[in-house]
Amino acid sequence: MSDELREVSNLVPPLEMSEGAGVRIKRTIGGPYMDHLDPFLLLDHFRSDNANDYIAGFPDHPHRGFETVTYMLAGIMRHEDSSGAGGTLRPGGVQWMTAGRGIVHSEMPQQEEGLMAGFQLWVNLPADQKMCAPRYQNIEPDDVPLVVRDDGIEIRVIAGEVEGIKGAVNGIAVDPIYLDVTVPAGASLEYPVTRGHTAFCMVFNGEAQISGVHAGEGSVAILGDGDLVSVDNQGSDPLRFLLIAGRPLNEPIARYGPFVMNTRDEVQQAFLDFRSGNF
Repeated sequence: MSDELREVSNLVPPLEMSEGAGVRIKRTIGGPYMDHLDPFLLLDHFRSDNANDYIAGFPDHPHRGFETVTYMLAGIMRHEDSSGAGGTLRPGGVQWMTAGRGIVHSEMPQQEEGLMAGFQLWVNLPADQKMCAPRYQNIEPDDVPLVVRDDGIEIRVIAGEVEGIKGAVNGIAVDPIYLDVTVPAGASLEYPVTRGHTAFCMVFNGEAQISGVHAGEGSVAILGDGDLVSVDNQGSDPLRFLLIAGRPLNEPIARYGPFVMNTRDEVQQAFLDFRSGNF
């Protein structure tokens, strides 16, 4: 039996908005066009060389019940949290933070000019892990494996496995794939994705043909089920995109602001715990 190609089931356009203390972002998942994509709750893309778009950053704010993933493409961001942990995110670096039962953190720019660019992804936690101890994996740029294929395709392996090379991030409940893929002009990629897992591609440089469907820069292509994703670069410039996939949880989602639980009562308890200092 031959492998089944994953077709594009939906194209989600970006919506520009403001987050944090005034950071300009473009949201696809988690916005009005797609509320969530189990197990993914949100995907934001930020990119600007105007400091007014990012300088205010993301001051102290709480989270409970899910994970935040920050991937930097350009610029420098400093993370600090209520556990006493901290780290500096540089271009190519990743922070995978498991908020668990609760954490208060900040992400603030460490520059006053120049380009700031990257992504933030929210990943849901299963019910039995929502109240786990907080932790985070701060991955330096040089610690993210780079696979360079004979056809010139380059794959940075944040999570998952490519040609026997395991990603920088491990121990995540939804068994994710998180790849940053660069495809030269005229080249194409077929990549296996576990059947039954949710998957999407986010194009952020160039134009892609994904299973024969055109996906322009800034759009997210939601993939149907199957065994393989096929991406072609039919343009004259390099194509760069994220390929992200994970096991759906198929659990109720009760979500309000920075808290994502399974019931409304659990969300209300999160607010009470935060206000009383019981994170």
